[in-house]
Parts: sequence; C-alpha cells; structure tokens
Amino acid sequence: MSDAELGILILWVFLFVYSIAGSIDFGAGFWSMVFGTKRDTKAADIANRFLSPSWKVTNVFLVLFVVAFVGFFPFATSTLGALLALPAGLALALLVLRSAFLVYAYSTHQYSGLLPFVSGVTGLLIPGLLVSALPLTLGGFLATSPDGDSVLLFGKLLSSPTLYAHLGFGLSTELFLSALFLADYSREGDDERSYRVYRNAAIALGPTTLGMGVLTSVTFVPEAQWIARGIVEQWGWFAFSVVSFAVGYSALWWKDPRGRTGFARVAVLAIVAQYAFASIGYGRAHMPYLVYPLLTIEDGFTSPQMFNALLVGYAVGIGVLVPVFVWFWRLFLKDKAYLRQGGGES
Repeated sequence: MSDAELGILILWVFLFVYSIAGSIDFGAGFWSMVFGTKRDTKAADIANRFLSPSWKVTNVFLVLFVVAFVGFFPFATSTLGALLALPAGLALALLVLRSAFLVYAYSTHQYSGLLPFVSGVTGLLIPGLLVSALPLTLGGFLATSPDGDSVLLFGKLLSSPTLYAHLGFGLSTELFLSALFLADYSREGDDERSYRVYRNAAIALGPTTLGMGVLTSVTFVPEAQWIARGIVEQWGWFAFSVVSFAVGYSALWWKDPRGRTGFARVAVLAIVAQYAFASIGYGRAHMPYLVYPLLTIEDGFTSPQMFNALLVGYAVGIGVLVPVFVWFWRLFLKDKAYLRQGGGES
C-alpha cells in the first residue's frame, strides 16, 4: 500500500464514522420534530435524550476529516474547493444554525419552541447536501475556464437525475439508520412503546433505502460510466452489502431471549456492516481518482515528510480520543439511570 493509499484509507475511516454517527444524530433531530406533538408516545423524548450529548461528539469526526484531508492532500484543495463550495458551504451554514439552537435552547426557554423545528429541518437538509457532493466527483459537472480554473456547471447539475437520486439516498439512509438506532436505544431503556414506533419506521424505510441505492447507480451521467464499470468489477463487496442488509432487516422480526419481537442490536450492527461493505466497494471503484478525470490521489498528495509527521500526530490523537469515546458511550448510551430518566416502560 502506497502512502497516498494509506492516507485515503485514513480519510475513509473518518468519513465513514462521521456518516454513520451523523446520520443517527441528524435523524434523531428529525424524529424528535415528528413525534414531538404526539402525546401517546415518548419517542420524541428518546430522540432528545440521545441528541442532547451526542451532537457535540459527532462533529469531532467532521473536524478530523477536514483537517486530515487538507493535511494529506493539500494539492487537491483548490479543485475540490471549487467543486464543493456550494453544497459544503450550505451544509456548514445549516450546521452552525443547528448547533447554535442546540446550545441556546438548553440555556434559555426563549428558543426551546423553535429547537425541534430547526433541528428537524436542518437534520434533513444537511445529509442530503453532503451526499450530493458525491456525483460532483464523478465527472461531467466541471469545466475549465480560459484562465485554467475549474468551474462548476451549476445548471447541468440541477437538471441531472443523479443529483436527486443521491439526495434521496442520503435522506432515506439518514432516516433508516436513525430509526434503527433509536429502536435499539429505546429497548436499552426498556421503553417498548417507543421501540415499536421506531421499529415500524425502520421497516418502512429499509426497502426504500435499498431502492434509492440502486437508483443512484443507474442514473449516472454518461461521463461517469467509468465508476459504473468499477462498481461491476467490485461486485463482491456489494454482494456482501446486500447479504448484510438481508440479515439486518430480517432481524427486526427475530425473537430476542425475552421473547420480544425484533433483535434491534443485531439489526443496527448488520446495517452498519452493509454500509461499510458498500462504501469499500464504491471507494475501490473510485480509485485512483479524487475528481475524475482531473485529479488522482497521487496528484493531490503531500510530501513524504509531512505525511509521516501527520501519521504520528493522528496516531497519538486517536490514542487519546478512543478512551474518551468509550467513556462517553458508557455514560450516555449504556447507563440505565440516564436512559430511563423521565419514564421507563410505557
């Protein structure tokens, strides 16, 4: 494995963790908005109980990814900056708005009424904007200006079906993953009524998410057929992904040791594995390009000396962060006293 390949692998790990954690976090905000007006369920309380500490941690991985990308691939920033300025800029603005409301709504009651709406709407839009960046790297949406700069073909992008297929995939993925996780979170807190609410949502969203994933692969623009061929060559990873989906989705009907319907923990782990297999296959099909056909990972890579220094720095940083994340998990996601506050079995 070359230095550039190791660098892109590290970036993939940060991006994958953020995509999973972010999907659950943003989706929890949406479910809190949806179920906040329903008096016959505590599903909104479950979402808020998870959301309260988690949103601060989730953004750590976004920062890690951005800093690592600039450090490992400094010569790719200008091209990707022109390409992603619009979706990334909008997503960042919404993220700042959401974070501001999450901070101030817990400090003063003046904004508490707006918090579910802001958190829910931004929770829907941010993942969609971030996922919409994927088709931009596949070719067909960039032109070169007379002075040699890369220019985004905005009109062509807005008229392309692949953009809306990716948007739909991002939204359905977010809601599916968050519903699965909150179902498991509800059961961990012995709230069976909320568990059934989120289980039903996950059952409805599972096939939709799988269908949207297939739709994204059949709506590529002609310039992106190279990635379609690469996906066919990496069919094994996508086969593992489909098998993992089948296991995770069927687990929603398994009986657990206490005779209750649905094995939520298995479903969550299997679906996360599904996305891991699919993203590995997609990433391998995408290699060696960061932006087709303008930029490869070797073109954008940093010097060997800087890479080695960054590698040591990130190794030390991860060594410090991992125990903190384990402590966070036990404190807020496994502690029965915290999970059951405000009501248990309903």
